Amino acid sequence: QVQLVESGGGLVQPGGSLRLSCVASRSIFSINVMGWYRQAPGKQRELVAAITFGSSTQYADSVKGRFTISRDNTKNTMYLEMNSLKPEDTAVYYCNAVKAVRGSYVPLYDSWGQGTQVTVSS
Repeated sequence: QVQLVESGGGLVQPGGSLRLSCVASRSIFSINVMGWYRQAPGKQRELVAAITFGSSTQYADSVKGRFTISRDNTKNTMYLEMNSLKPEDTAVYYCNAVKAVRGSYVPLYDSWGQGTQVTVSS
């Protein structure tokens, strides 16, 4: 299992931007689909964006038009560019490889990194 380390979170005002990074411990060329998840206090972890090896993307409705997922396979890194941030985007953000199960993406790895905290507040 590849180890994934998230970074780039912080405190930002509503309307602000952040760029998250997810660095893998080894090559991600063999990982077809990767995704960003988030978990807000008292809520279940949810998938917010996914990207295939060929850079096809998928977004949760709540972040469409505001977030952009990308990956650089040569750097073993995935990114999440977050713009027009809202208080409801406040959460711990995690990355994972994902797999398709009955038409939906689910996490591939059972273990998670520490995540990176994003707080949107004035």
